[in-house]
Amino acid sequence: MSTRFPNGKRVIIVGATSSIAGSLARIYAQQGWSLGLTGRNEERLKCLEKELSSNTITQLMDLDDSALARTSFEALAEKMSYVDLVIIAAGTGHIDPELPWEKELETIRTNVEGFAAIAHAAMTLFERQGYGHLAAISSIAGIRGGSAPAYCASKAFVSNYLQGLRHRAYRSGKPIHVTDISPGFVDTPMAQGDGLFWVASPEKAARQIHDALERRMMHAYITRRWRLIAWILKLLPESAYLRLF
Repeated sequence: MSTRFPNGKRVIIVGATSSIAGSLARIYAQQGWSLGLTGRNEERLKCLEKELSSNTITQLMDLDDSALARTSFEALAEKMSYVDLVIIAAGTGHIDPELPWEKELETIRTNVEGFAAIAHAAMTLFERQGYGHLAAISSIAGIRGGSAPAYCASKAFVSNYLQGLRHRAYRSGKPIHVTDISPGFVDTPMAQGDGLFWVASPEKAARQIHDALERRMMHAYITRRWRLIAWILKLLPESAYLRLF
């Protein structure tokens, strides 16, 4: 496929084969953006590429191998010549009462090492360009530890790393923006367990994420009502949190 894009806005979505990111890709394609999409499922990636438009290119990428993922990202960015927006939506997580170390390690490699590799590469790209917008999906679960320790901790890392990059961008004086997207429950395979509430569709989540990015928000809760839960989680003393959750 030709990598010659028309002039206009360009976005890279990492983890585009997930439900939320796929819905986001459709929104940006409908608005005439050129897209660079990555994912680790080749079949889904090709289906999405075929569905969207000729202004879409794809790149296989698995954040479990952070070094290879970073190289793939840089190659994709070079093909696109310039990038206005990078959205990191790739991630993994497991709820297993046995707490197997292999799954914990997989979560850390993907959600911490892999995420940081791409976020750092995106920031490096934007500093070289002199502008850009980095967004990544963390989670409401990153506020406190829970039944999936590595997942909760890794999402806390995502939020704190983004905050550090935002601080760096601010001090640079360049028009570089960083957005932390914290979803609650969304109807995806990642939403597991009993007692789920306020479950949003991937399409609704994508629309609210898009709106937050248009406004260049620093931190967005998806859906917006989860801001209340975040406030409660931050205020709860540890003893009460352990009893309730």
